[in-house]
Amino acid sequence: MPAPDGYEAAGELLRALSAPLRIRIVTELAAGPRCVHELVETLAAPQPLVSQHLRVLRGAGVVRGSRRGREIAYSLIDEHVAHIVADAVSHAREGH
Repeated sequence: MPAPDGYEAAGELLRALSAPLRIRIVTELAAGPRCVHELVETLAAPQPLVSQHLRVLRGAGVVRGSRRGREIAYSLIDEHVAHIVADAVSHAREGH
């Protein structure tokens, strides 16, 4: 039996956000667009790993990339995702 409207998409979104590094990437992008090298620097994560996680987020419709000269700047497609992530992090820090 198919899930009612919205539940399938919500499940896909939550799966895309299930990795801690992807949560950190979304948190960074909530402050504005970033290129891969900026995320690598800020997150202290290897470039191939950051790129792999950006691919997952892009595939899930969470981020988009736009050309900025020779680089691609990634940004959030929907600010709601930033709020979901911020609330989840805040909830986890409260010890619930």
